Amino acid sequence: MQKLKIKITGKKLHDVGYRIPLINEALSLGINNFNTFNANLEGAQAVITILEADDEIIEEFKDFINTFHPEKAIVEKVVFEKYNNNVPPIERVMQSFQMEQWGKGIPILLKISETLDNNTSILKENTSILKENTSILKDFKNETNDNFNDMKMIMSKHDADASERILSIKREITGIKERLSDVEIAVSEL
Repeated sequence: MQKLKIKITGKKLHDVGYRIPLINEALSLGINNFNTFNANLEGAQAVITILEADDEIIEEFKDFINTFHPEKAIVEKVVFEKYNNNVPPIERVMQSFQMEQWGKGIPILLKISETLDNNTSILKENTSILKENTSILKDFKNETNDNFNDMKMIMSKHDADASERILSIKREITGIKERLSDVEIAVSEL
């Protein structure tokens, strides 16, 4: 059994999903004592990993470290060194990581909740405006229907009046024609 400390340093190592694959690899190799965490070393981002395992497992983990890098990570240097202190059980890093993620997630969830509350308030306000506008539109529709019915009555009355006037004009024209005919006859007899 040996203990190992791994320092991965670079320009972009935090918030790129580096530690989860390290934890998963440790679990898949059966490593019981393991820890990994983010740090800042000499102005650079770092991921520090400590583990305790058999020599063969340590070598497999080193191979993984040398070949794996998250897509968005910018790794500049990997250093392996002996470690002399106690390495905690892997469950502790998993709990710590879980708490860290909750620490990141809770503010986001609270912001989402606040946004939903604001959106709900806006929706209630807009619903009220829509109800008011619907009422105005119903009134407008009723008024338009009333106006249309009034126009129909006026047109109907106008049509009746126009028919009577046309009949009266026709009678007058017929009377004028008859008188003109009488005048023509009288003039032709002279």
